[in-house]
Amino acid sequence: MEATTPQTSRRRFFKLAGITTAAAGLGAVALGALAHGRRHGGGPVDPAKMEQHLDRMLRHMYVEIDATDAQKQKLDPIVKQAAKDLAPLREQVRAARQEGVKLLSADTIDRGAIERFRVQQIGATDAASRRFTQALADVAEVLTPEQRRKLAAHAGRRRHGRGGMAFG
Repeated sequence: MEATTPQTSRRRFFKLAGITTAAAGLGAVALGALAHGRRHGGGPVDPAKMEQHLDRMLRHMYVEIDATDAQKQKLDPIVKQAAKDLAPLREQVRAARQEGVKLLSADTIDRGAIERFRVQQIGATDAASRRFTQALADVAEVLTPEQRRKLAAHAGRRRHGRGGMAFG
């Protein structure tokens, strides 16, 4: 049996996260809205602009999957609440990046502080992953199996077309 290293565990986690995202397609909607602000200066995300971006992305998704009016009424609050819940992570990620650089560029390397920082980041990532997965499952329950397949196929095309994850 092969030994599991932190790197292979992390790789396995990200593969699972990518598959889950492609299966439900929510990542293209919610995280695309969060990334929207980063493309335009990297400042705080304007809630009104995020709402507009979400609306536009949802309209595209609804056309792609032939969503019914009843499904649209259920999906809108699921996606919008998930985006609102995940929005603060953008600033946390920026702050964490700065903290990591600070720890690694200090005159003296404090391995204990680096380890505490790592554990803290894993906890934050786990919380975000938990919320994101909850939203994915909520969206998936609203859609039919055929709609989920259409969304997964669409997410796969976007991913391969951009050379990365199917976000925004």
